[in-house]
Amino acid sequence: MSIRTTAQPSRADAPPPEEDRPPGGGASGSGGAPDGSRRPGWRRTGRSGRGRVRHGLAAALVLGALLLPDDPARLSPGAFTRIPVEAICGVALLLVLRAGARRTAAVLAGVLLGLLTVLKFLDMGFRSVFARPFDLVLDWVLFDDAEAFLGDSVGRAGAVGVVAGVVLLAVAVLVLMALSVVRLSRLVVRHSAAATRATLAAGTAWVLCAALGVQIAGAEVASSDTAGLVQSRARQVRAGIADRKAFAEESAVDAFRGVPSDRLLTGLRGKDVLFVFIESYGRNAIQDPDTAPRVGAVLADGSRRLRAAGFSSRSAFLSSPTTGGGSWLAHSTFASGLWIHNQQRYRDLTSSDRLTLTSAFRRTGAWRTVGIMPGVTRAWPEGRFYGLDHVHDSRELGYRGPKFSWSPVPDQFTLAAFRRLEHGKPGRPPLMAEIILTSSHNPWAPVPRLMGWDDLGDGSVYDAVEAAGKDPADVWRDPDLVRAEYGRSIEYSLNSLISYVTEYGDDDTVLVFLGDHQPVPAVTRDRYGRDVPVSIVARDPAVLDRVSGWGWQEGLKPGPDAPVWRMDAFRDRFLTAYGP
Repeated sequence: MSIRTTAQPSRADAPPPEEDRPPGGGASGSGGAPDGSRRPGWRRTGRSGRGRVRHGLAAALVLGALLLPDDPARLSPGAFTRIPVEAICGVALLLVLRAGARRTAAVLAGVLLGLLTVLKFLDMGFRSVFARPFDLVLDWVLFDDAEAFLGDSVGRAGAVGVVAGVVLLAVAVLVLMALSVVRLSRLVVRHSAAATRATLAAGTAWVLCAALGVQIAGAEVASSDTAGLVQSRARQVRAGIADRKAFAEESAVDAFRGVPSDRLLTGLRGKDVLFVFIESYGRNAIQDPDTAPRVGAVLADGSRRLRAAGFSSRSAFLSSPTTGGGSWLAHSTFASGLWIHNQQRYRDLTSSDRLTLTSAFRRTGAWRTVGIMPGVTRAWPEGRFYGLDHVHDSRELGYRGPKFSWSPVPDQFTLAAFRRLEHGKPGRPPLMAEIILTSSHNPWAPVPRLMGWDDLGDGSVYDAVEAAGKDPADVWRDPDLVRAEYGRSIEYSLNSLISYVTEYGDDDTVLVFLGDHQPVPAVTRDRYGRDVPVSIVARDPAVLDRVSGWGWQEGLKPGPDAPVWRMDAFRDRFLTAYGP
C-alpha cells in the first residue's frame, strides 16, 4: 500500500512578509522582469527601506510621547534622552499576550498614550498661563473663556480657525499614536527573540540608572513620568470630587449671616465706598527689577498727590487664590470670605445665598450698590449673587472707541463713565461700587494713554491712540518687551485711578483698590508667589483709624515686609473693623 504525499515548503522557501514581497508577484530572483534584466531584489529592498522608515517614525512618536514633559520649564533635548519604563513594560506585555488580546491591547495603549499626550500639552498651556496643571474635573469650562479671549484678541474668524486647528491636531495625535503602537506591536512579535533581549537589557539599564540616580543634562535617565502623570491625575480626580463636600462644610460657617442690617458697616455710613480691581496687578509689579522702578515711581507720586489733596492711604498684600488668569475666582474670594480656587466652588458659591461684601452694603438699605464691568459683554447672572442693584457692563458705558486687544474699554473712560452714570449725579444716595479696570489685561498691547478728563468724549479720541500702539504679536516675540509693556499697562491703570480720586474724590470717598492676581509666568518667571497689593484710601481720618490695628503700611506701595493675608480673610476683617 503506497501513501501519496505532498511536499510542504520549508520555512526558507516560504513567501516573504507582505511589506517585503515584490509587487506583481514576480520572483525575487528575476525582480519581476521576464528577461531578468533588472538586479534581483531591487523592489523588495526599496519597500523594506520604506518599512524601516515607518517603524522608525512610529518608535520616535511613541517614545517622544512617553518622554514629553508636562511642564515647559523641563522641555529640553535632555528630556528625550531617557529610558521610559512604560515602554519596557509595554513591550514585555505584548510578548506574552495572545494574538487577539495583543491587537486589542495595542489599540487601547495607543489611544491612551494619545490622550495622555494631549493632556501633557494642556498641562503645558495651563502652566504657562495659570502656573498649575490642567484639572480634569474642574477646568473644562475654561475653554469657553479661552475661545472668547481668542475672539476678542484675534477676531471671530481667527478664533474659529484656531479652535478648529486644535481639534484636528488632537484627533490626529490620537489616530497616529494608535497606528504607531499597532505597527510596533507587529514588529515586536515578528522579531520576538531580539525584542526579548532588548527588553531585558533596557530593563536592567533602567534599574541601574534609577538606583544610581544617573542624569543627563539635569534629567534622570530612568524615566517613569507618564506613569506618574496617570497616578497624579487619579489623585486629582478624587480630590476634585471630595472638594465639593469640603466646600459645603466651609460655606456653612458664616459669622455674619445673622447680623442685623442696622449693625452692619456702621463705620462707613454716608460714605461712597469704591472697591476697584486692577487686572494682573501683582507683587511682581512693585518688586521685579524690570517693572518696579517705574511702577514704584507712579505709586510714590500718587501717594504725594493724594496727600496734597487731603487723602491718606495704607497698604499691604493679599494672597490670591489664582494666578495668571481666572479673575472671577479672586473677585468672589474677596467678596465672600471663602477660598474660591476652582470653577466648581465658584458655581456652588454663586448659586448660594452667601453674604458678600457688596450684598452687606445692600442689606443695610443705606447704599445704592452698582457694578462697573467693562469686561462683561453679555448677560452676567452672577450680578444678582453679589447684591448689586445695577450692573453697567461694556454695552452701557457709552464707549464708541476701539478695543485695546482684549480690553473693551480703557480704564480712564471706565472711571469717567462711572462718574457720568452714578458718581456725579446730584441728589444721589451714598454709593457702593465694584469697579473692574481691564486695561492691564493680557496681552498688554496696545496700551492706552492718560488724557484730560474733559477730552474723552464718546471714546473716539482713542482711535489714533490704538492705531499708534504696539501690535501684540510683535510684543510677544520678545519676553523683555512683554514685561515692559505689562509694566506700562499697570502704570496706566494706576495713574487713571489716582487721577480720578484726586479730581473727583471728596471727604466721603473711601477707596479700596487691589490686584486680582499675578500676571502669567512669562512675566513673573515664577517669582513673587500669588500676592497682590491692596490699599485703602480715605480723606476722613476716622476711616483709617478703624484699621489702625491691621499694621498696614503708610502710602500706596507696600514694602516687602508688609503684612500678607489670604484674600478670603478680607471680608470678615473689613466687616468687623467697620461694624459697631
